[in-house]
Amino acid sequence: MTQPTDQNIRLQLMNFLKIKNVPTVQWSSDRPLNFKPRFKTFIYLVLGLILFGFGESLLIHSMIGLSPWLVLAEGIAINLNWSIGFATFACSVGVLLIWLPLKQKPGVGTILNIIIIAGTIDLSMYLFNFSTNSYLTNLIVGSLGVALVGLGSGIYLIANLGPGPRDGLMTGLQRVTQYPIAWVRVSIEVSVVCVGWILGGTVGVGTLLFAFGIGPAVAFGLSLVVKINKNV
Repeated sequence: MTQPTDQNIRLQLMNFLKIKNVPTVQWSSDRPLNFKPRFKTFIYLVLGLILFGFGESLLIHSMIGLSPWLVLAEGIAINLNWSIGFATFACSVGVLLIWLPLKQKPGVGTILNIIIIAGTIDLSMYLFNFSTNSYLTNLIVGSLGVALVGLGSGIYLIANLGPGPRDGLMTGLQRVTQYPIAWVRVSIEVSVVCVGWILGGTVGVGTLLFAFGIGPAVAFGLSLVVKINKNV
């Protein structure tokens, strides 16, 4: 049997950056607007959303800068005296309005995304404190947060029960533009952080890490879930 060369291995590792469509696996719903999904599909959906919300909260705990959408949520929270979780909830509802020209339709996953992610953020902020005086440790916590958001996205997008508001925006724009998911997501995150900063949200190294890392993280999460499913 021919052994893979170092070049082939590198190419395989980088192929996830070229993903243009959300793949399907055996537990994926056969349609997004499925309001009676299989139990296994529902569980994976909830797991993905919890990982996403917890990953977002790790960026808050890291104190090195918020993710772009959390920068926006914090800016709104500051001005309206809301919790950051509730501001996230409000942002999600607002983004749904942008779906109209993109002809996106919400599903069970869309509704649960709005509720679970916002709830997980506030719950994590109440129960845990991962902040330290070590910048390196905080950088690791923030990086782990980005990775968990990508993995969570990969799980619940593949569940195919309707994307969350932000990912619906991402996939809708990808369908219209035909650009890779990774690059579409980066463009969205950079735009959002600018608006959030104007409103008073906190911008830092973690913001840049998320803005430029989330696209590849989501694409890698999709690829990883597919590979794990094939080996189970």
